[in-house]
Amino acid sequence: MFYYRYKADNARRTLRGIAQQVEKAENAVAGRVSVKRNRFVKLTGGDKTVNRDLEAKARALAGIKGYVTNLTDEPAEFVIDAYHRLFEVEKSFRMSKSDLRARPIYARVRDSIDAHLQVVIAALAVSRRVEDTTGLSIRKFVKTLRRYREIIINVDGHEIAAADTLTDDVAAVIEAIKQRAAAGH
Repeated sequence: MFYYRYKADNARRTLRGIAQQVEKAENAVAGRVSVKRNRFVKLTGGDKTVNRDLEAKARALAGIKGYVTNLTDEPAEFVIDAYHRLFEVEKSFRMSKSDLRARPIYARVRDSIDAHLQVVIAALAVSRRVEDTTGLSIRKFVKTLRRYREIIINVDGHEIAAADTLTDDVAAVIEAIKQRAAAGH
């Protein structure tokens, strides 16, 4: 089963890219630049021409995205939404590799490997929760809050608390987290 969707914004970007590629093809045909790998240059024997048929086909399909599925009972919206959720899964894997520094470990004991994976998955779950709650990427969240500290100093048995003053945006982020926790989410 195939589903298709048109988006004007994607069409605008695609048409701009096609125009740039055709311009490069025209320069290659004119001999101003080397041919390299331009899909709009048609080589016939020793002749170089711009492939206008391929250009017309590409322009006609600009902005159309196809989705393939073997689910015959599901509506198009469900299939398209499922594809878009895949992008979120891919985003999570990219986040786990970069922001969470989830790199391969060289452990020989199965328990150590399992523990490492569980810590990474837990960190991923917390990170996604923070992103959903605050609307900030985890990288921006950590960067924003990293400079704020709260310490307790013990002087002759007396504890003194000290903390940095929070800016309005940081206070708003913390308040959003508190509200979500209070609501039981």
